[in-house]
Amino acid sequence: MLIADQEILSMARIPGEKERAFSLLIKKYQQRLYWHLRKMVIVHEDTDDLLQNTFIKVWQNLENFRGDSAFYTWLYRIATNEALNHLNKKRAELINSPEDLEYLLSNRLDADPLFSGDEIESRLQKSVLTLPDKQRLVFNMKYYDDMKYEEMAEILETSVGALKASYFHAVRKIESLIKRELF
Repeated sequence: MLIADQEILSMARIPGEKERAFSLLIKKYQQRLYWHLRKMVIVHEDTDDLLQNTFIKVWQNLENFRGDSAFYTWLYRIATNEALNHLNKKRAELINSPEDLEYLLSNRLDADPLFSGDEIESRLQKSVLTLPDKQRLVFNMKYYDDMKYEEMAEILETSVGALKASYFHAVRKIESLIKRELF
């Protein structure tokens, strides 16, 4: 049985209960955050590192969570920032390389034993990788996680209108790329 976020947060403020509360948070959100990160960075090892970094930041700042937003929104914001920072760092490392990050991630996707998608899913994933990071993030959150625009707006700290436009453009780009490959 999953415990409500408010109960876990209350428990975390009780002396001697922070570790137990944190363990419950990890159990509740680990898988969702893993796949949120994984869709952005593709590589399992990088995802594990980013997930660990996310939970370290949550642990360090748990007492500072004010409740201005839903708890899972706060977690997703931390994880999202970790993913975007990681991708920017990887791009900076490749600045003098003839290959770009999206090409390398696409190749990693092909070689990934955890990816079990068919040809159509593979095309979709590779098309999503060509999107700018923020569009990719919006597409993943809407398409795969079925997240509401209002929730995404809180996580990404932007307007619903901007997110709808970003998703619309992402879908158009993906459709165009997939159609181009089919003919």
